[in-house]
Amino acid sequence: MTNTQQTTVLITGANKGLGLESARRLGGLGWKVFLGSRDEERGRAAAEKLAADGVDVVPVQLDVTSDESVAAAMSVVRRHTERLDVLINNAGAPGNVTHPAEATADELHAVYDVNVYGPVRVTHAFLPLLQAAAHPRVVMVSSAGGAFSVVLDPTQPVAKMYELAYSTSKAALNMLTVRYAQALPGIKFNAITPGETEKQTFAATDMNQHRGQLTVTEGTDVIVRMATIGPDGPTATFEDRVGPLAW
Repeated sequence: MTNTQQTTVLITGANKGLGLESARRLGGLGWKVFLGSRDEERGRAAAEKLAADGVDVVPVQLDVTSDESVAAAMSVVRRHTERLDVLINNAGAPGNVTHPAEATADELHAVYDVNVYGPVRVTHAFLPLLQAAAHPRVVMVSSAGGAFSVVLDPTQPVAKMYELAYSTSKAALNMLTVRYAQALPGIKFNAITPGETEKQTFAATDMNQHRGQLTVTEGTDVIVRMATIGPDGPTATFEDRVGPLAW
């Protein structure tokens, strides 16, 4: 079992990008990091790099689209700790920028399976470990593209990105965040977007072919901020790197 005083965090999709950088930064605070990765080999390689830098890290094979994989991951984490202080639902799928006139239900389902059903699977499985923590937090990695306030702003580029899968899945994730927060007041649930929405900037990652203007470290500022909130911190909020956003 892990040290009872050591903060524990599980991060999905953590073998690269925002997830890996979040793992590095939170591990640097002395936290025990459970590094979730769909690809077991890539997850192990990422964990080895973090461990070489002194991070207390455990690689966890975790495919958020699979009930069996999520259950197995929970068993791995439970072998190391009796509680989980922080869950970061980071794994995401961009889908294709398919015009709504051409989009199909199957195309949306594949994206929803990762971006919506994935966080539900993982949150549901790890809820007992979260509830065993004194001050549990859940961070949902969403997107400004899932905010009505942003999509309806004609000055925002996403307003003209005509697609259905990604934006609607992140809008659903935002609502999930609020509903979890309302139903489970003992856990802090917050959604974030890794960018500066007003400046129309976002973090450069594989998902956007590294077209973002912010570094991956800058993109994780809000993830780290919400993962480290105190007992009096916010819940049911949506924030970017600068601060709260309108839904």
